[in-house]
Amino acid sequence: MRGKKILTAAAGLLALFALWTAAIMYIDVQKIGPEGTGVGFAGLNGRFHALTGVNWLLYTVTDWLGLVPVLICGCYGVAGLVQWIRRKKLLRVDADILLLGAYYLLVIFGYLFFEMVPVNYRPVLIDGYLEASYPSSTTLLVLSVMPTLKFQTDRRCGNAKVRRLATWFVILFSTFMVTGRLISGVHWITDIIGSVLLSGALYLLYRAAVVRADQRKAEGASNGIS
Repeated sequence: MRGKKILTAAAGLLALFALWTAAIMYIDVQKIGPEGTGVGFAGLNGRFHALTGVNWLLYTVTDWLGLVPVLICGCYGVAGLVQWIRRKKLLRVDADILLLGAYYLLVIFGYLFFEMVPVNYRPVLIDGYLEASYPSSTTLLVLSVMPTLKFQTDRRCGNAKVRRLATWFVILFSTFMVTGRLISGVHWITDIIGSVLLSGALYLLYRAAVVRADQRKAEGASNGIS
């Protein structure tokens, strides 16, 4: 039942993300972006952007810190590769690690899709070019990957202090990154909200898949299947 509840929550967030995306495409669209690009929720986005302005230092800092979740992905990739080599078969790699790899690929697919099908462009030019802005890719990456660090640490580490440290690191780092992207002025506020919804939905899908894999493993063990 727990897995079904998580899956239901994931479906709900996906539905909200779809509705939010559609709303951005059709509600209060005005040409307030660079080079006359149209922006949904123009009143909200325009006022918030005028309030924050553009902070290029904060943009640069959060851009470079975006390598942290990439490094985390790499570490779990190495962990999966080591298990694969030692156990000789890919399917003998821990199911939650295999699912983690599939999950990261799903996040990458989501990013690439919206790069190819832009919903909004950034409120500022980057190196003189228009760039797709919805959903915020850095926010999506951070909020998709950082929770998996806490989740995997809680599953695999018996040291309570290390688990607490991981929890606080994930909370503080994620908060700084999302807030930093929000007030740096390189995204519309609706881009950040879209990323929060999408990353939450994708992460819950991963959690639901892991719960199901754990259930199948427990059922196999009770039936004497190794």
